Amino acid sequence: MRELRKTSQFMMKTNRLVVIRHGESEFNLENKFCGWHDVSLSPNGASEACDIAADALIKAKMQFDVCYTSVLRRSRDTADIILAKMNSSYVPIKADWRLCERHYGNLTGYNKRFIADRYGEEQVQYWRRGYDGLPPPIQPDNRYYYAICNNPVFSDVPAGQFPLTESLHMCVERVKPAWDDILDEVLKGNRVMICIHGTVARALIKHIEGLSDEDIQHVNIPNSVPRVYEYDLKTGKLIGGGIYLGDPEYIKKMTAQVASIGK
Repeated sequence: MRELRKTSQFMMKTNRLVVIRHGESEFNLENKFCGWHDVSLSPNGASEACDIAADALIKAKMQFDVCYTSVLRRSRDTADIILAKMNSSYVPIKADWRLCERHYGNLTGYNKRFIADRYGEEQVQYWRRGYDGLPPPIQPDNRYYYAICNNPVFSDVPAGQFPLTESLHMCVERVKPAWDDILDEVLKGNRVMICIHGTVARALIKHIEGLSDEDIQHVNIPNSVPRVYEYDLKTGKLIGGGIYLGDPEYIKKMTAQVASIGK
């Protein structure tokens, strides 16, 4: 893994962008599909945001002008914790529904191991990682259906665009206009942090790195590990690839954990 180029600002005018998956949520802890259900961070997730993400950013001497999140609390709370630890609570936060986690349809609320035992691991991994894997739409008898559909945080979702399920492909398309807005900020020289969800982080990485539909299926994002990108402000081009901040062994362990169905 290459080092952050500390002298890059002397060679060309550049700007850095940081992408962070939120800390462990209550549903992450319980190994459940979450999607658009608005759960809180677990106590460990709050600690991850503070002790893993914020500490890594402080060590790298990162600073920010604006932060983007989804409208879901696990995303917003992660940003609040990180910015507070960095003494940067003054940084404005822009919450955007287009950055919400992928909607897992009627899988929402179910334990991943339970679903794998019921439908088979191959089917579940296709729903989780396949580019066009589309879970069954959420139904009114799902215990989280009304909590999701009636949640006022989704009031900005345009009529006809409220999903009942999504594939990774659909999530990639939903995120694209939000990414265009964020990239404009970066290329204007604003230092941007994005605190979002696992699948949305994958969707952003597909746009940022130009990954193929096949390659993005094998990308897994650990909670609360900052991923840094650097842009040449003159050309608007990405310089190299993304760099994780933190202990390589920890990152490897947590990435493998995310990839597995779990117990």
